[in-house]
Amino acid sequence: MRKITAGLFIALDGVVQDPQDWHFPYFNEEMGQAVTEQLGGADTVLLGRKTYEGFAEAWPERETAGGEDAGMAKALGDARKVVVSRQNLEFTWRNSELLQGDLVEGVTALKQEPGSDIAMSGSVSIVRELLEAGLLDELHLFVHPIAVRQGMRLFEEAGASLPLKLLSSTTFKTGVVHLVYTKDESAPTGDYETAKANLSRE
Repeated sequence: MRKITAGLFIALDGVVQDPQDWHFPYFNEEMGQAVTEQLGGADTVLLGRKTYEGFAEAWPERETAGGEDAGMAKALGDARKVVVSRQNLEFTWRNSELLQGDLVEGVTALKQEPGSDIAMSGSVSIVRELLEAGLLDELHLFVHPIAVRQGMRLFEEAGASLPLKLLSSTTFKTGVVHLVYTKDESAPTGDYETAKANLSRE
């Protein structure tokens, strides 16, 4: 079964909205390599409508311009792009299509198709749903050392907690921490009595 990975730029206070307004000062070679590995190596990209429209407006022009990011732009253009939307969309960016039917059912079917990894960037509401459903294999959080203090946060209030398991952690020279999580299906349990046994007695 194909693996789905999602990458998000996130501030220290959990804000993920409008990263273009605050994350560029922290984008260095280390982050560029990590983003390229997570996003550029997939043959399918899963996007929400708003994220897709932003990408479709920017990346084709960058590919044509032939600048330093033209390689990434071409990789995204060549990839199959599956867009999640309740609207009927007219696509101008090559290799773009609409996800048919229910999100969970459609993504489950997509994972079972032949191919390599499926990558996501942004599309926060879809990331939430897929993580909740256990369909997101890796959540790549690029945690920036800044408190934005306004805007949408990754996790909204809900009736139940969502335990995650840390797969890896890398600290960049800029202070950004690249954390990779997956949903924890066997999360630890316990209470204060359990924790108290681990307190230092010295």
